[in-house]
Amino acid sequence: MIRLEEILETKRSEIAQLKQHTPISVLLERIKHSHSPRNFYDALRKGNPAIIAEIKRASPSQGVLTEDFDHKTIAREYEQGGAAALSVLTDRKFFQGDPSFIAEVREVSTLPVLRKDFILDEYQIFESRAIQADAVLLIVRALEQPILERLHTLALSLGLAVLVEVHDERDIDTANEMQAELIGINNRNLSDYSVSLEHSLRLREKVHANAIVISESGIRNDSDLVQLAKAGFHGVLIGESLMRSENRIASLKSLVRN
Repeated sequence: MIRLEEILETKRSEIAQLKQHTPISVLLERIKHSHSPRNFYDALRKGNPAIIAEIKRASPSQGVLTEDFDHKTIAREYEQGGAAALSVLTDRKFFQGDPSFIAEVREVSTLPVLRKDFILDEYQIFESRAIQADAVLLIVRALEQPILERLHTLALSLGLAVLVEVHDERDIDTANEMQAELIGINNRNLSDYSVSLEHSLRLREKVHANAIVISESGIRNDSDLVQLAKAGFHGVLIGESLMRSENRIASLKSLVRN
């Protein structure tokens, strides 16, 4: 089973290579000529709860989710189905994603786009803005607190929304201390990859009152959404069940609540 630390070690090596290939000065020049980010926060205030629909071909726990993968077609389907925002996996090795997917998805959809990756370095924040992401993911478990806070501040300064992902009470304490505006509770256990919606329901009350709160992973049907809405979640992130669906538009329409 692939562990988080293995993924992070691979990512550190990738970052070092990227810095050699494309220096930050090049990214800064691209940012000057890029579009302004779309408002990710506002999108999440429009649902009950709002749905962030995820585009990913594979995952370490489930392998390949769909052989018939076209990120642009999927983005169009998600928007037609009523998603509030998109999440796009850009990790190549473990999720079979690519950073180029961000701009390509943004061209065919009006929805704001979250870059889903393992962000460990300031370089990736500049890269995210340069590839036209509207939001980035920062995983508390993957970062020491000073680095987490520095990346969070940098992303906000560039106009990016930041989804701060937590897995337990200690992570939530860190996110609360930062007064993170957008906090995602991941229902997946990083040790064995098991998923439980009860994780979100148990931890929700520990998040500070002013946060937009998202439940991530394991949401499969309308009853799950009803539970989460009653518990005070503003949004959910749904990936694998939508990726495996034979009719993504219909699947999303059955979940969207106004």
